[in-house]
Amino acid sequence: MKHTIVVFAMLAAAACERTESRGSGTNVAAANAPADNTKRNEADRNTSALTPGDQAENQTDRTITQQIRQDVVTDDSLSLTGKNVKIITVGGVVTLRGPVRNSKEKSDIAAIAQRVYGVNRVVNQLEVATN
Repeated sequence: MKHTIVVFAMLAAAACERTESRGSGTNVAAANAPADNTKRNEADRNTSALTPGDQAENQTDRTITQQIRQDVVTDDSLSLTGKNVKIITVGGVVTLRGPVRNSKEKSDIAAIAQRVYGVNRVVNQLEVATN
């Protein structure tokens, strides 16, 4: 019985290895390529670009950011990428940064931010992702 289990486990492992190696070369290469966000992160190195660390700590600005995030996350028309944008509020000015799927999503997220009570202005720095 033990031999049967061991043989079965070895056959299953071999089948898994063959299945993984049958994938297209592109997928295997992409999976093994190191992640490189250097170009996207260059904007964060610019001292004038806001990052989430610049989020104001007063109750009003935190509440604005929280409400925008809740509204963005619950909007079923937005992609997962769009739901993960950076939202930074300082003095009632909301800065939106990060990639989005298309120009409609970019304007939709900005409109969501503008509707939140207490927002004075929205700085829309969202970028349409190029695949």
